[in-house]
Amino acid sequence: MNLQYSGQEQIPADPAVVWAFVTDPAKVGACLPDVVEVTVHDPSRFDAVVRVGVGPVRGRFKLRFELQPDEAARRMNMKVSGGGFGSAIDLTAGSDIVPAPGGTALNWSGQAVMRGPVAAVGGRVLDAQAQKLITQTFANVRERLS
Repeated sequence: MNLQYSGQEQIPADPAVVWAFVTDPAKVGACLPDVVEVTVHDPSRFDAVVRVGVGPVRGRFKLRFELQPDEAARRMNMKVSGGGFGSAIDLTAGSDIVPAPGGTALNWSGQAVMRGPVAAVGGRVLDAQAQKLITQTFANVRERLS
């Protein structure tokens, strides 16, 4: 199952402050909804364990994150892979950090490919849950920087 998302968060902080935050794996990891544990390996890679509940499928996913900052373009790209209970997910996401009145706009987009029982749950349920998780992560970034 292939899903695509996009959106924008307005953050009342200077773009340099936002950039420093989104390039810090420990801070990004702490913004994941339902995060159980974050293990930082180096300045661009971390693992996270998150609680997942999609329809009847509930449990924990172990995910590997790789941050790919492009400071010249003020763009943060991220690759996520992992899974749990027989399901797998590969996610690519990116966010442009853009100066905006009163702070910074994060213009983000992402694409997820899911396989296994989670993908079999059904498009609308999975789509709504994934949208909620992505939106909540960016809202958590905004909240921590406000």
